[in-house]
Amino acid sequence: MTATEPSDLELIRSTVRGLARKFDWDYWRRCDANHEYPWEFVKAFAEGGWLGAMIPEEYGGLGLGITEAAVMMGEIAASGAGMSGGSAIHFYVFPPAPIVRHGSEKMKREWLPKLAAGEILCAFGVTEPTAGVDTSRITTRADKVDGGYVVNGQKVWITNAQNAHKILLLARTSPRREDKPLHGMTLFFTDLNRDRITVKEIEKLGRAAIDSNELFIDNLEVRDDEVVGEVDKGFYYLIDGLNPERIVVGMEGIGLGRSALELSTQYAKDRVVFDRPIGKNQAVAHPLADSWIRLEAAELVAMKAAAQFDASEPCGELSAAAKFLGAEAGFEACDRSMSTMGGYAYAKEYHVERLWREVRLLRNAPFSQEMVLNYISNQVLKLPRAY
Repeated sequence: MTATEPSDLELIRSTVRGLARKFDWDYWRRCDANHEYPWEFVKAFAEGGWLGAMIPEEYGGLGLGITEAAVMMGEIAASGAGMSGGSAIHFYVFPPAPIVRHGSEKMKREWLPKLAAGEILCAFGVTEPTAGVDTSRITTRADKVDGGYVVNGQKVWITNAQNAHKILLLARTSPRREDKPLHGMTLFFTDLNRDRITVKEIEKLGRAAIDSNELFIDNLEVRDDEVVGEVDKGFYYLIDGLNPERIVVGMEGIGLGRSALELSTQYAKDRVVFDRPIGKNQAVAHPLADSWIRLEAAELVAMKAAAQFDASEPCGELSAAAKFLGAEAGFEACDRSMSTMGGYAYAKEYHVERLWREVRLLRNAPFSQEMVLNYISNQVLKLPRAY
């Protein structure tokens, strides 16, 4: 894919910013308080064509790269939508990647236009309670039968399952081998059939507008033509979605940090104590300035990772670094904003407490900061593996 001109990226940035900021702070506060899925927000982005950002034009999308999608997601998070808005949109961005690259032509023509138009909602079924980040040890099984498979097992932390029509589901189709632990898993794109899948919502700290769930799968029937790519190679197809996810999540962390910084900077200008704005005090001003610098630096790494991905170059290391830096800089900015606003930071009407709750997730997901450091230690520094 050809590189996007800076002027085009700025047009994307300003257009998305204008659309996202039509939904004000009170909208997101209400969605969070009522555990209300932000359908109006999703509809606005569907009507603007943004849900199909990375879906090829021939299948109803915009045919953009991860560079443009990352800019889009950063602006969404920075608008005040945070992860409540970010998660509602980014599940249209990276989960379709394995279908785009490895799905059958029939699958792509039937489902990608519907995803791009926001007509269907998709869940991503990978994580399991006993496997965690060691995906090779998932126990959900797909047993071969005539014409398809029967799936049994359990998934956890599955976003969108309360409302999703379809699910990208990873299951073991061959026994785990110690010499090839990531072989033998197959990716399916199938209906989220509630007669066979029990969905139980998880109560959680933040991002209450977007549901997270446990799934209990009991004899789910999946057809042969619902296999994405080849049988037993499903994990390798997931990688097409993992690096974009890490870049996007890093940019969302940056956006969250900028959103909090916007709130706390204005507060520091307006709040007068001892006859002076608190922003005059360097103990207040310097941490905010430091966070601005770190957020800018994190974005440069994320954009470099995105450029590598779009150029089909290896980008695993920088994608992991982008997630790490975005989560760290974003959390620090939100935490410093909490300190700047003092007692008022705890009041929901000041909004920063929601951003703080939401950004904390990014240090843990989609994989922890410690696992990023393990990855860089092993892959870049070539230190011996600790696991």
